Amino acid sequence: MTELLNSVSAYFQQLPWLELVAMVLSIAYVILAAKGSRWCWPAAFISTALYTVIFYDVLLLMDSALNAYYLLMAVYGYWQWSKQPDQNQNESSQLTIVSWQLSWHIKVCAALALLAMGLGYLMDNYSPAHFPYLDTFTTVYAVFATYLVANKVLENWLYWIVIDLASIYLYLEKGLIPTTVLFIVFVIVAGYGYHKWLKLYQKSSTNLQPSAIANTR
Repeated sequence: MTELLNSVSAYFQQLPWLELVAMVLSIAYVILAAKGSRWCWPAAFISTALYTVIFYDVLLLMDSALNAYYLLMAVYGYWQWSKQPDQNQNESSQLTIVSWQLSWHIKVCAALALLAMGLGYLMDNYSPAHFPYLDTFTTVYAVFATYLVANKVLENWLYWIVIDLASIYLYLEKGLIPTTVLFIVFVIVAGYGYHKWLKLYQKSSTNLQPSAIANTR
């Protein structure tokens, strides 16, 4: 028993605290995003700044570049969401959530897959990146999914569920245990986010005439 306690104590003493701070802020981001609060974006800005450094340090170069992109999207997302009051501040105000047609998503996914294959080939042959194809695929799709979040597109959560599941394997292989736990939480929160946004979308749709329903591509 003493040996077990000593092992647990040693494990926590060796945990990378920078990664833990980034993990906590990332959890705050997805929870606040699911609730429709624009304050998710400041949390995203700080956590992604930390993860830009963390991923570069372990040679997940595409993930590092992705988090640099997240920094810019955190600013864009805050600006976009500031156009409306927070859902939490006023129950009568709701996120203007939109839904894009399945055929449009299929076309985009096919184009993103081709792009990811090309970038993955370059990373595999011309960089020291680890897991170049998987890292690139998750990065390319996450770039698009982040754009969907910033523009309040319902289906963003479905993208995140797939991306996060793939990322769990990637981070386990790299020994980033706190980040692995974080992405398990992300999968759960993404499911909650989709359920919450779907209800808001359905509610807003019933209050509009069919011709006035926002942006279905």
